[in-house]
Amino acid sequence: MNIRTLLAAITLGSASLLAPFVAQAGDKKVVVAYQTDALPSSVAIANGEFAKATGYDIDFRKFNSGAEIFAAIASGDVQVGYVGSSPLAAATSRGLEVKAFYLSSISGIDEALVVRNGSGIAALSDLKGKKLAAAPVSTDHYQLLALIKSLGLTEKDVQVFAIPQPEIVASYNRGDIDGGFVWDPALTELKKNGKVLVTSKDVADKGAPTFSAWVAASKFADENPAFLKSFAGVINKYYASFAADKKAWVADSDNAKLLANALGGTSEQQAAALKNLTLLTPEVQASEAWLGGGEKSGAAKILKETAAFLKDQGKVSEVLPSYAAFVTPDALVNASN
Repeated sequence: MNIRTLLAAITLGSASLLAPFVAQAGDKKVVVAYQTDALPSSVAIANGEFAKATGYDIDFRKFNSGAEIFAAIASGDVQVGYVGSSPLAAATSRGLEVKAFYLSSISGIDEALVVRNGSGIAALSDLKGKKLAAAPVSTDHYQLLALIKSLGLTEKDVQVFAIPQPEIVASYNRGDIDGGFVWDPALTELKKNGKVLVTSKDVADKGAPTFSAWVAASKFADENPAFLKSFAGVINKYYASFAADKKAWVADSDNAKLLANALGGTSEQQAAALKNLTLLTPEVQASEAWLGGGEKSGAAKILKETAAFLKDQGKVSEVLPSYAAFVTPDALVNASN
């Protein structure tokens, strides 16, 4: 499925935003979508702490991309999800009402363009004429396109495939593509027969910053503020542990083993992936630099800049005047932990 098809699916899905949610505050049930990124807070998915802390019956469902998650939110099947800023910009530009309430990470070395051994790519100047891939409507896809543009190239010069990460790994291993912009576990797999050419942080420094976030359907967020605060509080707890107690997150730790059970891969891979994250404290997240500040919100500005780039690339048809309505620091203010 190509990027236009996925975006169209999001558009069609947004028409059913007024459909009844699967989860209502009265019965305290909620469907939460997550991806395979290694995050300290994913331990709370594996051990049930999110459900215990919030008091909700949580149905966690694994997805391959933010685009798929937004289609599920649009249909009413999912109320809360973990996504990247590029699919968030695309979805909101097309009318989906959601709010980012917690930034899981920002551009770092946990996402990167890996080029295959034997591809003939030794430097960025070698990308012309090559075949690269990224997950559809993902932050990686956005940054790959931004990188190509920064080099003075277009998709006519570099062939870009928008395909799910499992297909990227398979195509890469067959030699069908020369490289992929990916996150773990695909990142670890591609590096087995290749090298990192550029990281997400490198592309951010070139003017295309990204972030990943937990978002909630606006209706659900408005009706369940206590849930979001408790959910954020659990994330705060595990992020604080990761920052203060490194021994609790080494390869043979219970935390790393739980991550491997929940996300796949080995505990060694999960421990290594965690070290690549660039995390923000709750105070920094809630500041004007990111989720706070309304129209001055740094995250809202990134969404608008991303939407403008996607429009220039023909990926979305409209850039909204403001994206401030799609980010909120409310869950981080006095969040339990």
